[in-house]
Amino acid sequence: MKASPEWLTAGDRDSEALAAMLAPCSAEALELETLAAESRAITLRRFGRTMSLYAPLYLSNYCSSGCEYCGFASDRTTLRRRLEPDELDRELLAMKRLGISDVLLLTGERTGQAGFDYLQRSVERAARHMQRVTVETFPMSVAEYRALADCGCTGVTIYQETYDRGRYEAIHRWGPKKDFVQRLETPARALEGGMKTVGLGVLLGLAEPVADALSLYRHVRHLGRTWWRAGLSVSFPRIRPQTGGYQPPFPVGDRFLARMIFAFRIALPDVDLVLSTRESAAFRDGMAGLAITRMSIASRTTVGGYDEPDRAEPGQFDISDDRSAEAFCAALRARNIEPVFKNWEPAYNGPSGVSLQDDVVSEAHPCP
Repeated sequence: MKASPEWLTAGDRDSEALAAMLAPCSAEALELETLAAESRAITLRRFGRTMSLYAPLYLSNYCSSGCEYCGFASDRTTLRRRLEPDELDRELLAMKRLGISDVLLLTGERTGQAGFDYLQRSVERAARHMQRVTVETFPMSVAEYRALADCGCTGVTIYQETYDRGRYEAIHRWGPKKDFVQRLETPARALEGGMKTVGLGVLLGLAEPVADALSLYRHVRHLGRTWWRAGLSVSFPRIRPQTGGYQPPFPVGDRFLARMIFAFRIALPDVDLVLSTRESAAFRDGMAGLAITRMSIASRTTVGGYDEPDRAEPGQFDISDDRSAEAFCAALRARNIEPVFKNWEPAYNGPSGVSLQDDVVSEAHPCP
């Protein structure tokens, strides 16, 4: 078994400061309202009154892993399918009619039905329609990430789920995702392969949340020190109802989630903080302008959910904020926050992963 890297558990003053903000019962802890005020001031100063918007697009629900908490786990009885090229085009056009130009493509773990070749073709197709294309899929090699970057993919989202290695190995019952260290090293491979952005997160509820938050913070800092030109983001997903009925052993309430978000904004002032439609409309509205700078809208967690919104099969999980794009944008504007649908030009979509070890920007080549 490969050992976990030293940076994952190494303590420092910054981690100690974050731990103090996350522990509401400690003597050093600040009141939630104090954290919110400081977080709001940083957000306005660094990001202004804007909210970057994107939407997820599920390409496939085939999966080879047995994640205990996931509605797409390979032992679920969910009807399996993938989008074929004409179906993908219809999905993308339906999303564009909603005003969406920033899309996150998702699959399950690597399978014969939806492996790298399928993903590469889908990225190439999506890049013809959308201003920005990112992926949240299975871990890949540096060469595979480079090939995706050449096709117009600009970023990768990959959650470690939990940094508690014992919990991780227990809930990932079988399949390639069971390899803790291989997944942990994936963001660095993506950046080495030319991805401009990497999104990290833990699935709150799987393990003790303060410990997971501190490990997540160390991961972000580690990547930021090495891949200093990359754009990093942090998401805060909580477990939602899903096929399989998994109940989180460490449930996270709204007050702790708000505290965690404010603490990350204070500790990481220049990092995008992301909140998805897993959260309620009220919670998302409350976080807008205080810390969060990027949100998903009009989300569907089923394969084919935009062109065929009434499809009956269950998604990966239940969403909570089901407002239309128009209603969500109206709520933002009511708070004097401008929704941003496009902040990325395809001309900049070539690879630019630059580390301290390699300060050379690769030239993009057309997708073969």
